Amino acid sequence: MHDYATELQAALAAVREASHLCRAVQRTITPDVLDKKDNSPVTIADFGSQALVCRVIGDAFPNDPIIAEEDSAALRQPENAGFLSGILGEVQRLGVSATPDDLFQWIDRGDAKDYSPRFWTLDPIDGTKGFLRKGQYAVSLALIVNGRIELGVLGCPNLPVSARNEASLDMLCYAVRGHGAFMLPLEGDAAPWPIHVSNVSDPKLARFCESVESGHSAHDDSVKIASLLGLTAPPVRMDSQAKYATVGQGRVDAYLRLPTRVGYFERIWDHAGGVILVEEAGGRVTDLNGEPLDFAHGHMLLKNRGVIVTNGLLHEEVLAAVQSVVATET
Repeated sequence: MHDYATELQAALAAVREASHLCRAVQRTITPDVLDKKDNSPVTIADFGSQALVCRVIGDAFPNDPIIAEEDSAALRQPENAGFLSGILGEVQRLGVSATPDDLFQWIDRGDAKDYSPRFWTLDPIDGTKGFLRKGQYAVSLALIVNGRIELGVLGCPNLPVSARNEASLDMLCYAVRGHGAFMLPLEGDAAPWPIHVSNVSDPKLARFCESVESGHSAHDDSVKIASLLGLTAPPVRMDSQAKYATVGQGRVDAYLRLPTRVGYFERIWDHAGGVILVEEAGGRVTDLNGEPLDFAHGHMLLKNRGVIVTNGLLHEEVLAAVQSVVATET
């Protein structure tokens, strides 16, 4: 069994560095920025995060393609010189020497789109609206080999490190296939500790998690599913793959990502890092048909519809309820 130790070391370093940049930029967001609907902070953090991660992974594994969300085309336009300057400033503040051409090159290391036997997938900021409202967001990185996720790292700078200390934020978590799932603080050199999903087996006692934005998951369907299962607790709503992390930690018991329109396919970078984390923490992830997510089709999950994430013990009952609601609507 491959332990991917070298890959994990590089991935942790990359996500940690990107998380520091994102956290610093998020702290600059003010009510005035939101009132003006100014997306400058998220643009700077998004491109800066991708540049830093692709720099580390690209230097460590130059032959590995990276499928990421951004490319540098917009940044090369003269009207976006302010964004480019802001990104350079944040990268350099972390001690990384960079020119505009360096940034363009690093960002465009993530421009792969097609499947290959070994590649990385990156979401430099998953949960942009959460980032802007100073809520949850994540830096998500995963390594996929022969269509199977082998390693995943999530940086969740606004998620509590553990239930033992709600005030301690800045969480980094990771998983390597066959080696379990772990958590550690973003800061310092504390040793990682293992995480595990909850042991809740009664759906009526379960805590569900879903997206804040109704455009990302069908909230009306969630209400019907909760009624079928006899759930009493209201859903926990948060942005980004932090939802996967909360399932992996055992803080919630399930996460539903229900289709909002026909013909929509999920992007792989929105799920890969979280999927392996939950699976290695003892949980289960499938689509609405009960099939595993298939990462062998480029940048989209073309063979899957919707996502159901549970602690495993609840999966069959949740899946049946979801299928009942979806089948009725169909």
